[in-house]
Amino acid sequence: MKVAIVHDWFKDVGGAENVVSSLLTLYPDADFFALVDFFSDENRKKILEDKTSTYTFIQRLPLAKHFFQHYLFLFPWAIERLDIRDYDLIISSSHAVAKGVLTGPYQLHICYSHTPIRYAWDMYFDYKETHNIKGIREKVLSYILHKIRIWDSASSNRVDYFIANSSFVKKRIFKYYRRQSEIIAPPVDTNRFKLYTNKEEFYFTASRLVPYKKTKIIVDAFISNGKQLLVAGTGSELEEIKSIATDNITILGEISDSKMLHLMQRAKAFVFASQEDFGITPVEAMSCGTPVIAFFRGGCSDTIIENITGVFFKHQTPQAINESINKFEQMSFDYEHISNYASKFSKQNFEEKINTFVSKKYNEFIKQ
Repeated sequence: MKVAIVHDWFKDVGGAENVVSSLLTLYPDADFFALVDFFSDENRKKILEDKTSTYTFIQRLPLAKHFFQHYLFLFPWAIERLDIRDYDLIISSSHAVAKGVLTGPYQLHICYSHTPIRYAWDMYFDYKETHNIKGIREKVLSYILHKIRIWDSASSNRVDYFIANSSFVKKRIFKYYRRQSEIIAPPVDTNRFKLYTNKEEFYFTASRLVPYKKTKIIVDAFISNGKQLLVAGTGSELEEIKSIATDNITILGEISDSKMLHLMQRAKAFVFASQEDFGITPVEAMSCGTPVIAFFRGGCSDTIIENITGVFFKHQTPQAINESINKFEQMSFDYEHISNYASKFSKQNFEEKINTFVSKKYNEFIKQ
């Protein structure tokens, strides 16, 4: 069985790239394909074990290394030019266009969907706000994404089976593609985020500081409640958040992995206000035994058990967050139980579930 793994692009390391790393563990002889491959030597060793990928013409376009996403209008054409006809099994790791590769009737294509293209579908208006896109740029982008939506929907028919990373993404897949999917949560490094039970009197949040992450409403909540909050991350809202932060709020900016672990372990609770496809950081917090106060939408509705591993708020407002904090402070939590629960999202569990699913579907496919 020859295996091809198709990923959108290799540049930075995040949850999607950790999925690819696990796929390489399962299929060590697989070949890799992507729109572009701009991995640093460190990231290539960490994710691909020094393997290189076959990339598209996007890689060679002017300024592509830093601005390849500006060639969005070429992505469908580029991904369809990848020649993978010699492979028996194709696994696409897709949050953009990877699922659109061309396959034949004797090839099995399974897509692990991190999400349908968010900025083309339900998060289009958030994307415009985050990037301050107005005027003629907005009109051009609107037209391009209109075409992308048509292609994205049509290309979903090229996939034999979808795997969604959460029930939220499962709903998105059905909404935009009218396709059913299996839910398998992505791998989380639960071995690194170890249990720590000596919690301290501060709350913690960490994310990119951009509008759709809703960090500013968390800060607004703590401005009014006066409790201690530590904020990690950088982004377009950093200076604005710094300017409004009161003495009880510490803005840390970008922090190291070791510092992140230290704060995750010791925080009284991790606060998370974004609607994410899955949301890895809340699971990392729970791996440390730290309860999570989170918005009850997106992937968190899968990963957090209310009143057991955390507390939900139903609206993205400072008032709703403070109501949940007040509720949280009247409760007690079993930190060891929270950490044990989070272990179900481990890399090992992910690989076992993926291997079982793919093996079953491939065996059925070759018998047809």
